Amino acid sequence: MEKSKNGLAEVVPRHVAIIMDGNNRWAKKRFMPGVAGHKAGVDAVRAVIEVCAEAGVEVLTLFAFSSENWQRPAEEVGALMELFLAALRRETKKLNENGISLRIIGDRARFHPDLQTAMRDAEAQTAGNKRFVLQIAANYGGQWDIAQAAQRLAREVQGGHLQPADITPQLLQSCLATGDLPLPDLCIRTGGEHRISNFLLWQLAYSELYFSDLFWPDFKHDAMRKALADFSKRQRRFGRTSEQIEAEAKA
Repeated sequence: MEKSKNGLAEVVPRHVAIIMDGNNRWAKKRFMPGVAGHKAGVDAVRAVIEVCAEAGVEVLTLFAFSSENWQRPAEEVGALMELFLAALRRETKKLNENGISLRIIGDRARFHPDLQTAMRDAEAQTAGNKRFVLQIAANYGGQWDIAQAAQRLAREVQGGHLQPADITPQLLQSCLATGDLPLPDLCIRTGGEHRISNFLLWQLAYSELYFSDLFWPDFKHDAMRKALADFSKRQRRFGRTSEQIEAEAKA
């Protein structure tokens, strides 16, 4: 998407995905318990939502809790679940007021029934909002996502509704948790690590990657604007040459 600001044209990603890393290290640096970093990270979430909505981003996906995060200390996992539940109950009204639709992707079966109920309620209450989609990946893993899509297609084949030859990359993509949304144009990871950690493995095939050394609680408005500005300078070729892209732009 192209937008013009202050007379300058810039390209805005339709879909931004973020791996919110560094909460624990942020807290440790301040001699605080890890959960303090997660609580501080909520302000960064609000800041990033504000910048993306203002810029015209259509979808923001946040990696809140991976399928591997269950391996963390039990007290930390419990605190994270309480924080997630409280945030859902507290923030849903604000999301509605700002026209934001909330979606949660991932395997919910392992979550407490109260949290599962809060997820469904928040999604239902915001379902009609059209300004912006906030997607939270919770107990999510890219390998799980691809596997559940494959299982879904296998059931269709088993039932005689689909032939194996009918399974195309496009069809499999439509069965992913994000199948009805545009693919991420930009993936951001904070905390100084340079990996995608089983996040949206299929969907990130052609995404631009942006890594920040800032811990997530410090990734606020200016940092998000810097990431969007960096994206606007990149040439996305999708296998084509620069000359082809430039010729299309002139046509």
